[in-house]
Amino acid sequence: MHTAVLLLAYGSPSSPDEVEPYFTHIRGGRTPSHEAVAHLKARYEAIGGRTPLLDITNETARALQAELDARSSGEYRTYVGMKHWHPFIADVAQQIVTEGARRVIALVLAPHYSRMSVGGYRSALERALATAPCPPELHFVEHWHLQPEFIALMADRVRESLASFPPDVRDGVRVVFSAHSLPERIRSWDDPYEAELLASCAAVAGKSRIIDWRFAWQSAGNTGEPWLGPDLVDYLSTLEDEGVRAVLSVPIGFVCDHLEVLYDIDHEAVAAARGLGITFRRTRMPNASPELIAALCAVVAGVERDSAVGTESLA
Repeated sequence: MHTAVLLLAYGSPSSPDEVEPYFTHIRGGRTPSHEAVAHLKARYEAIGGRTPLLDITNETARALQAELDARSSGEYRTYVGMKHWHPFIADVAQQIVTEGARRVIALVLAPHYSRMSVGGYRSALERALATAPCPPELHFVEHWHLQPEFIALMADRVRESLASFPPDVRDGVRVVFSAHSLPERIRSWDDPYEAELLASCAAVAGKSRIIDWRFAWQSAGNTGEPWLGPDLVDYLSTLEDEGVRAVLSVPIGFVCDHLEVLYDIDHEAVAAARGLGITFRRTRMPNASPELIAALCAVVAGVERDSAVGTESLA
């Protein structure tokens, strides 16, 4: 019997025809307005009609499988499950059970925990596994925001991007980390999301020897309630008022190229920066890089070490 390593991600439609049912699933079955669907379709069309999220996640799973096989052949099988689109978490959980896994190590490809985000993945997976006559043992990794390999990867990306700026502006580049916004009410729950993000930023900045860095939110939803801010696009005006002429965007809350990076940063933030006369660059995403695979392997190894001493495993 093997151990299933399940990589979890948000999901993304693969064609314009899938945008409305995808959006409906995100809204818990409530059909979005025609205007809202058209707006989302336009964002996908601006980046070529679809994102590479599923392709990159599958590539990550294959690379992780190869690395785990090199370390312990036949012990692990990697799987990919999506929260809001195919392959759905429930369907993949059934596959894992059918294929006889003795336990599951579940890992969301988002390093920072919030009850509203990562907590939702865990609930979906636990519900799916609960229907099995004899469910496998579950080890759910809730956060890996300070995994040393992840911090080293992001610091390398920051240094690489800083070196790409023109020499005449390089010394004045302001580094701005960002992550997906959530409703402000999470602060009343003592939710760790914000603190974990700032801890990652501080660790990456320290390893990159950056003293003056900033943090902004991005990609807030339109739900009629306050979301965490300031928004990255709006914050560029604040930086311009401070005399900042060059900005490096570091989307620390994401590990993959998808809509919130390819549109919200590469289109909206880039356009705003251009209008302000700010030189704007973004770090390369980890995607399925060897460095990310090394970080994920380290997380899995941490689960194994904790399991060996009989503790609940949280990387």
